[in-house]
Amino acid sequence: MKKNFSIGARCFLIIMLFALFPSCEDYLDREPESIISSEEAFKNFTNFQGFTEELYHCIPDFSNAYWTNSWNWGEDEITSADMNFHVVHAFDDGNFWGWQSEFDGWGASWLNQADASRNDDRFQKDLWKNGWYGIRKTNLGLENMDLMTDATPEERDFIKGQLLFFRGWFHFQLMQYFGGMPYIDYVLPSDEALTLPRLSYQECADLAAADLREAADLLPIDWDDTQPGAATRGKNDLRINKIMALGYLGKNYLWAASPLMNSESNGANGYELEYAKLAASAFGELLALCESGESSYELVNFEDYSVNFYTTGQGWRIPGGSEAIFRGPYFGANGSNYGTTKQYQPAIIQDGSNFMPTANYVNYYGMANGLPIPDITKPDAKSGYDPEYPWRGRDPRFYHDIIYDGVQVIQGAMPDDVENNRYANLFTGGSYRDVNTGSRSGFLNYKFIPITANRYDDGFNYGANLNLHLPWMRLSDVYLMYAEAASEGFGTLNGKSPNFSKTAVEALNVVRERAGVGLFGSSEGSNGSSLEYFRSELRRERAVELSFEGHRFNDLRRWMLLIKEPYTLKTSLEFDRAGEFNTEDPTQNRVLNIREELILQRNYSARHYWLPLKVADVNMYLEFPQNPGW
Repeated sequence: MKKNFSIGARCFLIIMLFALFPSCEDYLDREPESIISSEEAFKNFTNFQGFTEELYHCIPDFSNAYWTNSWNWGEDEITSADMNFHVVHAFDDGNFWGWQSEFDGWGASWLNQADASRNDDRFQKDLWKNGWYGIRKTNLGLENMDLMTDATPEERDFIKGQLLFFRGWFHFQLMQYFGGMPYIDYVLPSDEALTLPRLSYQECADLAAADLREAADLLPIDWDDTQPGAATRGKNDLRINKIMALGYLGKNYLWAASPLMNSESNGANGYELEYAKLAASAFGELLALCESGESSYELVNFEDYSVNFYTTGQGWRIPGGSEAIFRGPYFGANGSNYGTTKQYQPAIIQDGSNFMPTANYVNYYGMANGLPIPDITKPDAKSGYDPEYPWRGRDPRFYHDIIYDGVQVIQGAMPDDVENNRYANLFTGGSYRDVNTGSRSGFLNYKFIPITANRYDDGFNYGANLNLHLPWMRLSDVYLMYAEAASEGFGTLNGKSPNFSKTAVEALNVVRERAGVGLFGSSEGSNGSSLEYFRSELRRERAVELSFEGHRFNDLRRWMLLIKEPYTLKTSLEFDRAGEFNTEDPTQNRVLNIREELILQRNYSARHYWLPLKVADVNMYLEFPQNPGW
């Protein structure tokens, strides 16, 4: 951090339009006529927007930051045994130092890259270095707003709104992993000693909220409908707007309301009610704009659900559709096909190592009637689950996201000697279950890839234009965060914010209805009026709807569940096939001897609720101490 600040301080007057910040050495090699003054750089919208654009290049692409990519660090995912170098491996061992480049010899962590930059190389994007860089750049821009003399009030608002959003966003991202930090809202002088103290989480959240609230007030709902956005009309989807700012304003407040951030005052299960109400209000404002039609964001139809995560045959079109609210730019249209789209299949159908869902996590996918499965090994009359037919009658998202035993994986021709691998042999001892190169858990994750992504169907060849790029926030997440904030803030599952028409239950059911899942309250009986039961079902809904999108680790942390069983366990599902194998409808296949077996258990303590800061950084000055236990 000290290095980033000092370099930035020496170079901050060197601003090149429409280009990345140069290094000091490059600057010294330049001809005098190539240097542009601050007055010229900031004078109008075109020039100032050129300066601001670099902030978008500070956003990590967590789903495409390396050849293969790790961003799910809860109890949700595990890898084949032949890999041991990703962040998830360090975290499974309790080694949270593994996020840092100093402890990542492969350079595979999107949280920290030794050579982080703002160029177009996806391998050089990270949160730690580019986050601090981005904060400094926003402050530099805000301190030069008075130089924007040749601009309309609307143009000034749009520039200031983007700068405020990014200052709040980068601080929020750092806070959620490390806790309260110094909130830097001015350009730090290079000739003064650092003394900024670490603030409490809530103090940081209040300052981030002020930035995000003002950003929401300054920014448009849709840049295409404005004069400043006219020059790039039709290409403004990724530009920061009011909806993005409201989404992160609400998320910032909800995190500040959550049990971890209030554990000292409210206990392990306590939410801070006023922050929760503020979160509900921000989300309510956002959702009211969407449901009224003032904003074009809306949930995609379930038959188009995959467009949230990947596109194919669309000329490398960025995924997200009408539902993705906040996405970073992607760097290289075919980038995901050099690794991420090939990291979910067993080696017998696609060379390489793979990531797979844990069996304990797949258990969260309940039944189509909306009810959970209490025990995957036992029949349940209420939900209708039958352990001899465990794939029957499940949540429709189970069939979209998860490859289970018997699913036809290969669609086209394949050699006769491997024809037996056409169907997913995920039973105990099956050909898809090699622990080193196949599934250790008995399942595969196909949420982010088409069924044709294998060496025989070749669904990721260059001509297929397969592009995997995950959003940071989508609309279904906002509905679920609103439901959490409204129910906890108002102390009832029928709680709602005064600025939005839906209750917490109704918001949850918007997401369930889209997926074709039974609505909450239709089958629960007496449990349907319990706030405690609603909380458990809402958390299960987040686990399913947002599965493998990078949310689970932070959810478990803020709910203070990360270090508790069963959330420390990663399991496999073991079973034998029984009866005639049905190739037409694998849900009708019968199994016997179904059981869960432990793959690993993570040994965590209270210190694992926060990541450790870098040793070099905490040794810079006394007011910047290490997180407890590290």
